[in-house]
Formats: sequence, structure tokens, C-alpha cells
Amino acid sequence: MKGNVIVGQSGGPTAAINSSLAGVYRTAIDRGAKKVYGMLNGIQGLMEETYIDLSEHITNDLDVELLKRTPAAYLGSCRYKLPDIHKDMSVYEKIFAILAKLDIEALIYIGGNDSMDTIKKLSDYAIITGSPIRFIGCPKTIDNDLALTDHTPGYGSAAKYIGTSVKEIVRDSLCLKYEKGLVTIIEIMGRNAGWLTGAAVLAKGEDCIGPDMIYLPELSFDIKKFKEKVKKLLAKKYSVVVAVSEGIKTADGKYVCELGNSADFVDAFGHKQLTGTASYLAGFIAAELGCKTRAIELSTLQRAASHLSSRVDILEAYQVGGAAVKAADEGDSGKMVVLVRQSDDPYQCGTEVKDVHKIANDEKLVPRNWLNSEGDYVTEDFITYVRPLIQGDVAPIMVDGIPRHLYKPGK
Repeated sequence: MKGNVIVGQSGGPTAAINSSLAGVYRTAIDRGAKKVYGMLNGIQGLMEETYIDLSEHITNDLDVELLKRTPAAYLGSCRYKLPDIHKDMSVYEKIFAILAKLDIEALIYIGGNDSMDTIKKLSDYAIITGSPIRFIGCPKTIDNDLALTDHTPGYGSAAKYIGTSVKEIVRDSLCLKYEKGLVTIIEIMGRNAGWLTGAAVLAKGEDCIGPDMIYLPELSFDIKKFKEKVKKLLAKKYSVVVAVSEGIKTADGKYVCELGNSADFVDAFGHKQLTGTASYLAGFIAAELGCKTRAIELSTLQRAASHLSSRVDILEAYQVGGAAVKAADEGDSGKMVVLVRQSDDPYQCGTEVKDVHKIANDEKLVPRNWLNSEGDYVTEDFITYVRPLIQGDVAPIMVDGIPRHLYKPGK
């Protein structure tokens, strides 16, 4: 590389997103980049000319290792939707003027579906204007819903946390017997894709019965059938544990969380904030069956639990960061790095690059045949898919009994 590289992070953070940042930084330096800039708070921050020289913050090997173990977005994130090029050229003129001033040869953007929309538009504008700057997407999302890639960095660690947490919740629910039983409902992230909620099945094993039911947003949710199933289970056992996606909907398309009192916050990409699904269902079951209920929302812990990261996930996140720089250095633009699985056992996976136009604004859902006929549990195919992604541990670097992270002044 002869010029400089700039990297940004966008969308929801993960336990692995900073490992990709480390991969971008190290690979860019190794390939001869003069400077590697980090845009603060994604493309939105770049438009405000807020960025840092990463060499001033990552100064040695220990910093790299700390960065790989630091959750959330080290550079800060955003949910900013670029306008269509033909509607507002001035936004692109501003961005490209800033990139030219910084002598940027390649822009790497770490993110999910909406972030790939940003790469698509920037690379299209570069073609229209004849700019030599190359734009590469680096996949990141705990939702695991990016098209054309076997899975996304961030998902494996989130799945590991979910499986572990559900197992501990199941164990806790068996401690006390209530007269009419206990129903625990665990709300897990996932608007349209149920990859995260399906990972609740990982709690099941020789030492744990696992959740009794798992409901994904790919199928419509019948609340009456749900009540009857819970009722039958309570007749056989004193504790029932259910995992539900935040985005489950009734047959008429209404989010279950909207049946109760939920906020109507909508982000720049038109995504409604979903919360309250478990709370609503817990209240409904308590009222209908008279049993004790608990609603547990895993919330941001799913994406921030770096102390329980998957080693496979952290290594692959670093790998795709490096592969993004390599692709840009070799002349690719308007592409996203994808993970290609060669085998499950032994698990082997490599990288390729794919056209971002075939990825942006698309969603990969859990296949119907990976759910049982009743639609309330995942199959062995799902388990075979996810289990390799949670393997291995990344030991935190402990200071005073607490994991140490890479700290950026001002954050």
C-alpha cells in the first residue's frame, strides 16, 4: 500500500468487533500503509472530521491483545444512513474531499447490513466520479443475518454467552418449587432472524435439560397455542423455561412486544426498537394460568460479554479484518469479506470477497427445516451449524480481579 487507510465501525457493537479493528490495523501496517486512521463514530463522525491516528493509541503488542479483548466499538459507532446518490451529491462530495485530504487509499467499514449499504453507496460514487479510493466491507453482527457469508464475526461469542446464560437460568429455575409452578421467559435479540435465540439450545446437554421451547421470528407466533403448551408442561414439571426472539410476531404481523406497552423509537434505517416481549408474555401467562412467572431480557449483555468470548470468533474477526485490507490492497472495491465453511468436524473455514450489492439490505434467515414441525424448537442441523462457532476461550487480561480493556482517552 502506498497511501493511508481509514477504518470505521458501525451499527450494534459486539464482543469481537475490535478484534477486526486490530486485524485491519496490523495488516495495513504490515502491507506498507503510511497511516491508519480510525473514524470516530463511523461515517457520521467522518463527515464531522473526527478521526484519530491509530498508531498513537495502539503502540505495542499488548495494546493489540487488549483491543482484541475489548467489547463494544473502540472507535465508537453510529446508525447513519447515507442518502441515495442522486438525491444528495453534496454529502458524497464532502466525504470524498475529506478522504482526499487524508490521502486515503482504502476505506474499511466494519458492520452489518446497514453498514454494507454505506460501502455500496460509497463504492458506487467512486465509480461515477472515477475516484481510485477502494471501499471494502468487513462483516460484523451478532444477528448473523448477513447474506452470502456462512456466519458473521460476533455471532459465535454472543451464541456462547446465550447458551451459557440460559443454562444458568435453567439451573436457577429448578431451585424452588412453587405451588402452581414457575414459567421463566427469556427474551433474546433478533428482529427478523432467530440465529441468536436458536443458540439457547446450546444450554442442553448431559448436565442440563435446556429450554423447553424456543420461538424464532421466522414463524408466526400463536399466543393461544403457546398458553396451552405451557399449561401441559406445568402439569408434568414445576419449572418451564422458554426462549423467545424479541421480534416474534402474531399471524397478523404485529410484534408481540406491541401487545403490551412498548416505546416506538425508530432508528435512521426505519428499525423499530423492540423490547418487552418477555415481559408481556410473562404477564399474560401469570394472568391466564395463575403461576409465578419471570421475564428476563439478556439485552446488551449478549453483545458485550467479552469475558465469555469464543476463541474461534475472536480469531475469525481478526482474520476478516486482515482479509479486508488485503482485498483493498489487491484492487477490490465494492466488496465484502465473507466466511466460507469447508467442514464442520473438524471445523475449517476460510475467507473470500463477494459483491456488496448482493449483500447490502438483504437478510439471511434461519431455514425452516432447521426448526421442528411445531415451530417451537430448533433441530440438530442448527446445533451442528452453531456449535463449532463457540469453541475455545480467550482468557481476559485481569487487573485487580477485573478484565482489562484498551482505553481511549475521551471515551
